[in-house]
Amino acid sequence: MKNNRFKQIIIPVKTGLLFILLSISVSCNNINNDIPSVKTIPPDTLSKLTPKPTLMFGIPSDSFNIIKGHVRPNRFLSDILREFGINAGDIDRLVKNSAGVFDVRKIRAGHNFTIMADTDSIQRLRYFIYEHEPSLLYIFSFNDSLSITPFRFQTRSVIKFATVTIESSLWDAMISGGINPEVAVELSDIFAWTVDFFGLQKGDRFKVVYEERYIAEESVGIGRIFAAEYSGAGLTVPAIPFIQDGKESFYDSEGNSLRKAFLKSPLRFSRISSRYSSGRMHPVLRIVRPHFGVDYAAPVGTPVYSIGDGKVISAAIEGESGRIVRIRHNSVYSTAYLHLSGFGNGIAAGSLVKQGDIVGYVGSSGLSTGPHLDFRFFKNGYAVDPLKVEAPSVEPVKDENREKFEKIKNIIIGLLGTIR
Repeated sequence: MKNNRFKQIIIPVKTGLLFILLSISVSCNNINNDIPSVKTIPPDTLSKLTPKPTLMFGIPSDSFNIIKGHVRPNRFLSDILREFGINAGDIDRLVKNSAGVFDVRKIRAGHNFTIMADTDSIQRLRYFIYEHEPSLLYIFSFNDSLSITPFRFQTRSVIKFATVTIESSLWDAMISGGINPEVAVELSDIFAWTVDFFGLQKGDRFKVVYEERYIAEESVGIGRIFAAEYSGAGLTVPAIPFIQDGKESFYDSEGNSLRKAFLKSPLRFSRISSRYSSGRMHPVLRIVRPHFGVDYAAPVGTPVYSIGDGKVISAAIEGESGRIVRIRHNSVYSTAYLHLSGFGNGIAAGSLVKQGDIVGYVGSSGLSTGPHLDFRFFKNGYAVDPLKVEAPSVEPVKDENREKFEKIKNIIIGLLGTIR
């Protein structure tokens, strides 16, 4: 075998060189055994003697001064970079070179960043790493080439099964059960049109099968919801994911969409502090008069969502109502959001909104004793109790998709049945 291998190696070699190689081979075989052999260091031992560089985001970081921070409000990328000697010309070239990679206008306050700078007295910036998402960074290089490069952490997905029983709130149930509270947000979105989350009772239950993503051992968020179920108030409502017309939505066991024309509430998590009433003692004026809305107590700045698609009729200050947004959803229904501390981005008379868009933020403007949202619902121009509005469902599973839906439904119902 040795001769065959040797022949294969030397076939391309010229005749003269072949003779030299053969001579060396024979000489090596006749070397006197008394000559001391040369000791070699095994490759694995050599690698242990040579320390590996410390990598941070794929960059050898040993020779850099590492500085960590976060983007402060009302700060621009140029404000941060100039502190480390990067001039406006370099910033402009970097932005132009990487226009198709990352839009620097998407840098947001509160997000973390890491600076890698030289260790000398000048401390020239070499890398600026911006944490855009938990699993996605952007590396700004200020070396020979000015560039922005995306860096993704390797994530792994874990499928989890959970059931929670309500004691006080869904959020508290998630925390006490050691479940990522983001699941509560996802469930509130899925069942927003079906379950009154402000009216949950002790003993109500939720089951859920979901995906949680990790980087190493750290959770970086929730992925898909594969199945869910609510049990309470004498009914059980499953949430069955099904793709129809290229879009995944959740349906009940009859194939009706869980998505309604309107959300149950304009706030995700809050509490009702005052209900719709034809005669209520006004907390400021101290007189009895109608209260044609529902008050939700929540901290200042809590986002307020449009309960449905529509057109903004007005966004202004109106006396006792303070900052108010009025939305017409169709020829029958309209809503109003009172006592806001501010309006949502782009919210003005004439603007169009989608269900779930932020229209403003909870405040205490106008005649108010404290931060809350006064939410009002109108049908054909007359105020109605928002908590008693029966919103119509959107399109159910189509007849041509019914057979496929039934198969998926049976799998989902069976899966939920295994969760205790």
